[in-house]
Order: sequence, then C-alpha cells, then structure tokens
Amino acid sequence: MTGTDYHRLLGMGEEAFENLEDHLERREYEGREYRHVPDYRRGVERGTALIADTVVRGFPKVPRTLVLAEGVPNHFDDRVVVVEEKLNGYNVRVAEIEGERLAFSRSGQICPFTTRYLERLVDLEPLFEDHPEAMVCGEMIGPENPYTAHDYPGVDSLEFRAFDWRDRVSGESLPVDERRERYESFDVPQTRLLGEYDVEDAAEEVRRIVRELDEEGREGVIMKSPDVSTQLKYTTSAANQGDLAYAFTLPFDYGQPFMFRRLIREAFQTVEWDEGDDEAKARAHELGEAILLSMRDTIQTIDEGGRVDEEHTVRAHPETVDALLEHLRGQGLTVDVEDDRREGDDRVVTFVKRVQSTNDKTRNYLEGHIVKE
Repeated sequence: MTGTDYHRLLGMGEEAFENLEDHLERREYEGREYRHVPDYRRGVERGTALIADTVVRGFPKVPRTLVLAEGVPNHFDDRVVVVEEKLNGYNVRVAEIEGERLAFSRSGQICPFTTRYLERLVDLEPLFEDHPEAMVCGEMIGPENPYTAHDYPGVDSLEFRAFDWRDRVSGESLPVDERRERYESFDVPQTRLLGEYDVEDAAEEVRRIVRELDEEGREGVIMKSPDVSTQLKYTTSAANQGDLAYAFTLPFDYGQPFMFRRLIREAFQTVEWDEGDDEAKARAHELGEAILLSMRDTIQTIDEGGRVDEEHTVRAHPETVDALLEHLRGQGLTVDVEDDRREGDDRVVTFVKRVQSTNDKTRNYLEGHIVKE
C-alpha cells in the first residue's frame, strides 16, 4: 500500500503523513515487515501499526484525575459513569491480519510471546470470523509475566482480561454494554464491572471502591462514559507505593518523572480523603518505607558484591519461550537465563533483564566517586 493509501486510513493529509513517516520505526515479524508509531505524533496514537495494507490503531492515552470530587463531574458530560477495574499487567491489542491473529504491544510492536501464548488462554477464532475488523484490547496479568509481574488471587501463571473492543482501523470503541455482551457471547474473560453511577454520585462511589481495592492491594479503576468517548483513571495508594518500592530498587534506571508522579498522587489523595494527622503520618511512614528500604536493600546488595536486575519467570511451550528471549534481546536488552526446566510440555524459565545504570552508579558512589549536583 502506498503512503497515500495509509494516509486515508489514518484520516490525515498526504503532507502530514509524509512528516509522520520520518518517525515510524520499521520492524519484522516472521518475514512480515511492518512499521509502527513508537510515540504520540501528529494526532496518531502511540502504538499504531501499518501492516499488510491496513492499519492497527494504537490505544488512546487515558487521562488521570488526582481529585475525584472535581475531576469526575468536570470530565464527564454523560449522566452515567461506568466503573471497571484497572489491572496491573501489560497492555495488548489483538488483530487478525491476513488470517493470522497478532498481538501488538503498547508501542505497536508485534509481541511473539503474547501472539503464541494467547492461543492457550482464549479462543478468538470465532470472534474474528464474525468480526474480522475487530481489535481486541486487554491486559495480560499474573506472576509469570515477562514484562510486568504482579500477583492476583486465582491467577497462577498468566491470564488475559479484555477491557475494550475497537475497530482496528478507525479506533472507534463499542459501547460498554455492547462490548461486555459480545465478549461474554464469545467466552472472552473481561475486567470486572464495578458499577454504573450517576455522575453526581460517581466520585463518592469511586472513592469507596478505591478504598476496598486498596485494602486488597489492587491497582485501581477506569471510569468510562457508556459510549467510551470519555475515560478517566485513578489508582490506589497500594499501587502507587508498590510502583515506588519497585522503582527505588532501581533508582538510577527509573526516571524521576515516574517517581514524582506517584508521590504527587499520594499527596493529593491524602488531602482529598481528608485524612487526619495520624492517618497522614501512617501513609507517610508506609511511603517512606517503600522508598528508603527499597534503596537500602539495593545499596547493600551491591556493597556486598551482588547486583540488582529485573527478574521474571515465564511458563510456555519451548518455542514460545525461545521467541520471547529472542524478541527481548532484539530490543537491545541483555537477558540472562537463571533457571531453565521442563514441567510437562511446558518450559519454565526464570530470566533477568540486566540493568546497568543503578548497578554502575551505586558501585561508583560506594567506591567514593563524588556526586555532581
């Protein structure tokens, strides 16, 4: 397909598409060439892929509110707000291209691991037979996760949860009710529906829900208008502190904006929830532990001659594991296999993604190198 044809599918002018082309990244998946948009550019969603004379739209960025009482009524024009659970995993979009179902990552790359692994989790063939232009949007969750490992009750390895259904070319979403009915008819597991509320009551109801999710150590919520034209997210304190604890084990590899945003969320939440001094001090204590103790463990580990890295365990068909390791190394990552065993037909591999900045800088500071500020 020519650039001009792609620009029509993307709904943009020829000149605008020519400018976009300079920012597209070229990839290959099993002999199939494609291009994708790694960052938001000229109104085109991050993760949009151009492949086989068609377009697979990226997933739109969902805004966040720091204050529910003001953010919810100001953001939603609809009378009803639908609340669904936000899960901690990695985002994937599945589209059928030339008869093959492919899984695209948030940035628009085809993930060979997810593409293969999804077949054991959910049968999407009937869905795409009836709706070939569909884009199945969901989250991969569980402890045996090659990208974002997180424990969920009842999830022993890795599972899929759908949270949206969009047209792969236009990016238009199905209304929530219709989407949930369709996925249910195809036996596709979905994120939890936590309620539908009048916009006047939604902020208070969401606060109640978030408190319950926080006690369970879960991620948060996504609020949506019934037609999904408007979305808003809000996370629990447990999620914020969990992210900070993890990030501060690798303080020189995770950027300051990542950490600062989560600190800001905690500050606004304690004010909006009208916490007293004792509650605020308890939150501050937990927050301080998440930050300081994580860094202390890292420094001690390196001081004792060890190193810190990102560790993951995956369980899949041997060919799927090989494809994953090759994919990760193809991204320029240094990946070392720590444990490799067979359980039945599966290969269970624990591997580490080597991170350099935290290890190198911490070791240098321990050896007396000065800090330039």
